[in-house]
Amino acid sequence: MSDAPDVGELRPPDRTLMGPGPSDVHPRVLKAMSTPLVGHLDPSFIEIMDEVQELMRYAFRTDNRWTIPVSGTGSASMEAAIGNLVEPGDTMLVPTNGYFGGRMANMAERAGGEVVTVDAPWGEPLEPAAVEEAIADTQPDVFGFVHAETSTGVVQPNVSELTEIAHDHDALVVADCVTSLGGIELRVDEWGIDAAYAGPQKCLSCPPGASPLTLNDRAMDKVLSREEDPRSWYLDLSLLEGYWGEDRSYHHTAPITNVYAIREALRLVAEEGIEERWDRHRAVAGALKTGVEAMGLEMNPDDEYWLPSLNAVRVPDGVEDDAVIERLLEEYDLEIAGGLGDLAGDVWRIGCMGHSARPKNVSYLLGALGNALIEQDADIDINAGLEAASNASGESK
Repeated sequence: MSDAPDVGELRPPDRTLMGPGPSDVHPRVLKAMSTPLVGHLDPSFIEIMDEVQELMRYAFRTDNRWTIPVSGTGSASMEAAIGNLVEPGDTMLVPTNGYFGGRMANMAERAGGEVVTVDAPWGEPLEPAAVEEAIADTQPDVFGFVHAETSTGVVQPNVSELTEIAHDHDALVVADCVTSLGGIELRVDEWGIDAAYAGPQKCLSCPPGASPLTLNDRAMDKVLSREEDPRSWYLDLSLLEGYWGEDRSYHHTAPITNVYAIREALRLVAEEGIEERWDRHRAVAGALKTGVEAMGLEMNPDDEYWLPSLNAVRVPDGVEDDAVIERLLEEYDLEIAGGLGDLAGDVWRIGCMGHSARPKNVSYLLGALGNALIEQDADIDINAGLEAASNASGESK
């Protein structure tokens, strides 16, 4: 047998995270993660569970009793929603206007469902008329949509109109809110969303590991009345109900430190005020957008569909997108990301989320991005971008 590995002390680089997630973690959240562990059935932890659920309801703008952090990343809360609401033989209508609509389809198929699509180009939202036609034609049991599409930088407007159409045909509505919860306006109850899931590492600025999920009584009734068990034991909400419901009975060992983290992240949301937080994201991201455009770059979506928390910026002709990403990481310890799917190579995805959504980060990003572009002979004006962003930041105060 070989000798024990000689591994040094953990010293990851100190990055500024302005990609599609994770975002910079607030120091208070990091501090919360360093506090002592207790057992996952300890009376003190039961109180923490109650507090997390209360805080999560506030962020989702819901009174749903079934509001929990799923043990896992945002994809776990996504699969918990779809895998429990889609039974074998059910039909789920999913969007085609972004990468994560495709992930919805994949999960629904794995759950035994039949997938049908409602089409829209990448970079555009779903049109209510197209949704109505698709639902009338297919009569789905479940309709899914992405509220904030991380792959395209597009926000879905007209949510209440979409949910009303679905409910008129007795379909449950599942919303992907991974890049919207805690960052842009989201009103689960008022908009008629039956189930919504999110990731903690985006606008909540919390490490991944405990991911928000909420279901109303109508959705949970379907979960509890299934004819056969979901294919995942770990994500079976009828079993998790025993742990996160009134009984607080054992199901699995919860990620205690991650629950501490999301509690503190949600406490920061409550202290700031959810609507004030939405306003901050729009103001800081608005300065970023203004600066990018003044510099000479273009946004991917139209202004009316712009997603403040995730800015898709078009790569200028003649510029190597990967080279810019690598330059920012190596020279500036600054993370952004490239495009996915249909937009691979065409856009950069620049996050403005949670603790990362600060004016100093916007200025740093614009200066670094501008320098990296000039190195590739792009026709841009860094000073114009910085001045425009500064002016926009001043106007928003």
